[in-house]
Amino acid sequence: MLRDHQAAVTAEVGGVAQGYHPAQSSMDVEFVELSDVGRVRQGNEDYLGHFVPASPEEVRSRGLLFAVADGVGGHELGEVASKTAIESVVAGFRNCTAGEPHTGLLTRLVRNANTHVLDAGHAASGGATRMATTIVACALRYDRVAVAHVGDSRCYLIRRGEANLITRDHTVASEQVRLRILSREEAAESKSRHMLSRSLGSELMVNVEVSEHQVFADDVVVLCSDGLHASVSGSEMAAVTSHGGDLASAARRLLDIANQRDGSDNISLQLVRVRSVERVAMYRGRPYRLP
Repeated sequence: MLRDHQAAVTAEVGGVAQGYHPAQSSMDVEFVELSDVGRVRQGNEDYLGHFVPASPEEVRSRGLLFAVADGVGGHELGEVASKTAIESVVAGFRNCTAGEPHTGLLTRLVRNANTHVLDAGHAASGGATRMATTIVACALRYDRVAVAHVGDSRCYLIRRGEANLITRDHTVASEQVRLRILSREEAAESKSRHMLSRSLGSELMVNVEVSEHQVFADDVVVLCSDGLHASVSGSEMAAVTSHGGDLASAARRLLDIANQRDGSDNISLQLVRVRSVERVAMYRGRPYRLP
């Protein structure tokens, strides 16, 4: 599904959602999102969502939101879990208090999404149905990006042709590497690399990992499910998305590479290119423009 968001005009063409936000706002971005069932599975348990305000003033006060969720395989109704999580986070962001700090906001929204996924599972069959999902969400405003995640869906920040992974996989293998039980090489071959240590819908309480980073013009933020990052390295993502090329073509190229190399899982990604930023400093919770 291709959507061109500009001057409230929407067009639909094919399987990519693409948008551009006008430059009058404090932060100016263009973005594309793409989800594909892959070459093996019959259904798509990934779900994508975003919120781009209609006015420059709202972009400055509220910001922009992008999110990817991957319904956990092996659980029932994974596609319901991922959709429930994304719709919860997007709705919460749309209705949040203007100016609310993004790190605290995303933490609260993801925790609320966990509750909604749990509730959806109970409603489906009186508690007999389990559903779970990963999620990664980023909010952009001024010259900052805040990222919150649970599970192994990832966020990369690409700058000057180099990719920096700014999330940490919540898998058993990743925890074993952190505790020095396994080396990174051993973890890459371990079956536990696919076993999540955290997900939405698994427990009543969830530990949300959140971070904040400065962004600059020409940076590209990549959010993706493991259907992409299991087959395409960060350096390859950087090579495809850098140099100011067409984002829709870049998304298609990344999808094609993942399908050619594997394609056994659903593949989802969002590419957000920062066109311009507004440099600000915070004083007593209020932003002040820097020269």
